[in-house]
Amino acid sequence: MLKAVILIGGPQKGTRFRPLSFEVPKPLFPVAGVPMLQHHIEACAKVPNMKEILLIGFYQPNEELNRFLFNAQQEFKISIRYLQEYAALGTGGGIYHFRDQIVSGSPEAFFVLNADVCSAFPLTEMLSFQKEHGEPNSFVILGTTANRKQSMNYGCIVENEETNEVMHYVEKPSTFVSDIINCGIYLFNPEIFQHIGTVFQKNQQDMLLEEPTNGWHRAEAIRLEQDIFTALAGQGKLYVYKTLSFWSQIKSAGSAIYASRLYLNQYHISHPERLASNKEGGPKISGNVYIHPTANIDPTAMLGPNVSIGTGVTIGAGVRVRESVILHGANLQDHCCVLNSIVGWDSTIGKWARVEGTPSDPNPNDPYSKIDSETLFRDGKLTPSITILGCNVTIPSEVIILNSIVLPHKDLNRSFKNQIIL
Repeated sequence: MLKAVILIGGPQKGTRFRPLSFEVPKPLFPVAGVPMLQHHIEACAKVPNMKEILLIGFYQPNEELNRFLFNAQQEFKISIRYLQEYAALGTGGGIYHFRDQIVSGSPEAFFVLNADVCSAFPLTEMLSFQKEHGEPNSFVILGTTANRKQSMNYGCIVENEETNEVMHYVEKPSTFVSDIINCGIYLFNPEIFQHIGTVFQKNQQDMLLEEPTNGWHRAEAIRLEQDIFTALAGQGKLYVYKTLSFWSQIKSAGSAIYASRLYLNQYHISHPERLASNKEGGPKISGNVYIHPTANIDPTAMLGPNVSIGTGVTIGAGVRVRESVILHGANLQDHCCVLNSIVGWDSTIGKWARVEGTPSDPNPNDPYSKIDSETLFRDGKLTPSITILGCNVTIPSEVIILNSIVLPHKDLNRSFKNQIIL
């Protein structure tokens, strides 16, 4: 019997996703037409002998999350429960706090997945790899290859090339360590809690010796990467399974558009029914496009590549949309143009208006390049990036918005470039 745990974080962890995370918890943001979390849950549900999926985070339970969990249970025919942390406990502290829930029913192993990654999720391959490598109680990290410079933005893994054992692990090193990086997807067995418990006890002892400090120094605040993997490396317990499939982080709104492209491309194999095609009386489709059945699109519009159209969206005559996510209820009026942008819920773009951003894609000439989690500002200026319109934003006719972020409920009356519009 197997279980899966998905770490969904909490409100303060979605700051780079604003203003989109104001309206919806980041793990429920639609990527390639479905909530980000649904890709994880679908992958877990396909693993043979998977009995339960647990979500751990510190979001307050709300109607949107409850509805998503109910619908997911119905669709995937598997138990899915949300366990709310009392505080931010880190990637190791959350699973340790709820260890009784995880080991209930005596699973032989369980997966742990970070919610903010986009992947082909080779979970069954990780299971096979674990059976072939090391002792039965070994642990597996999913790894992939990055280029030398970008590898330092991730957890770096030095492996024994013959056995794939992790010999050395460093989280975000200041100098180059290895081009194999941690994908934030793990296969554990219940023995991992003994190792986390050792760190917990040490934290408790350290707290007794120190002055009372803020909440982050709680004994239960434990990080898998720095506190557990670093200690387990070289002990014959930790192995890395390297995937050649696609993988990316989803830290910022720009990376959500790139993740949408990766998932839309995978739909050719996993969900061809989700991809739009050119039909008589329908819009012109170029490349991979997802259109929700409730969207109303004029046949003279042109969509794609890499476009996702949400529920109840209206798209008028002659509209051009490329490399963008259009969220539910948005209205794109005749002949407007949307490129490299996210258009928020119930927003309106007027006739002949242009909304355009700068793509933040990995270097296409480097097969190991990853997307950069760009900072909002560089040298005192807004970094050119995708354009984001929050919910209920109105762009009037013939206005141009370039490389800007527009907070919710704004009615603009002129053009903007490289601005945050509060």
